[in-house]
Amino acid sequence: MSVANGFNRVESEAMSALRRCAANMKTAVVLLRRPARARAGLWPLGPRELAIAAGITIAVFVFLMVTTDAAAIRGVRHVPEWIVSIFREITDFGKSGWFLWPLGLLFVALAALPQILTSFSQRLLAAIMVRVGFLFAAIAVPSLFVTIVKRMIGRARPMVGGSLDPFLFSPFEGHAAYAGLPSGHATTAFAVLVAFGTLWPRARTALLVYALLIVVSRVMVTAHYPSDVFAGALVGITGAALVRRYFAQRGLSFAIQADGTIYQYPGPSLRRIKAVARGLLAP
Repeated sequence: MSVANGFNRVESEAMSALRRCAANMKTAVVLLRRPARARAGLWPLGPRELAIAAGITIAVFVFLMVTTDAAAIRGVRHVPEWIVSIFREITDFGKSGWFLWPLGLLFVALAALPQILTSFSQRLLAAIMVRVGFLFAAIAVPSLFVTIVKRMIGRARPMVGGSLDPFLFSPFEGHAAYAGLPSGHATTAFAVLVAFGTLWPRARTALLVYALLIVVSRVMVTAHYPSDVFAGALVGITGAALVRRYFAQRGLSFAIQADGTIYQYPGPSLRRIKAVARGLLAP
């Protein structure tokens, strides 16, 4: 085979993969936009329950602002530097990019895979793609929401302006110094806890430890007040749970049962995934 023919073949295969990827991505969008199958609404709570939950949340937030925020930041100043330095290393792992980039690339790679001959293998790959899409959306949606809202709220981070004032706000400031509420890292950490913990319940303890380390680290490095990370954790939990319910309404990996609880469809086993992988790699 000549060099030119080899180049043309590689180019043709690349274009074919791009077309498959585009077609599969379009199919995924269509699935996400299709009408809900379940009659249950997106919010599992009724107006009365939602109002009570909102009232309790606001009360806890205000309580933390008044009693805990300033005291916690003052207390961090007395923590040994070597401990704070450990949390500086830990806190970086609360960025959403650590999860969204790998999940996004994995989804695109799955969408570009060659056409599988057997219908079973096609269903298996579709199930994997739906789960990867769920993980991506469950983390991305609350993270995007927080990125927008925190700049509208404009709460100052600790020590901004040279003083420790938990009640310092400058709405629509747009500057990172006034983007303390809610904490984006806390949002990501608890969205990860809900999303990954939903698919792999046995990992929930480790995921909870991860989430708690991230929220503590944000206070330890004086990037946020405790009330900031409380709000971020709540947004992460709520956002991921709503994404899960959205998928359940459409029968994507989940279903809403008659009593309103969400049921997860059985996922593909590792043995079956390996079997499909061997089929793809076979000459």
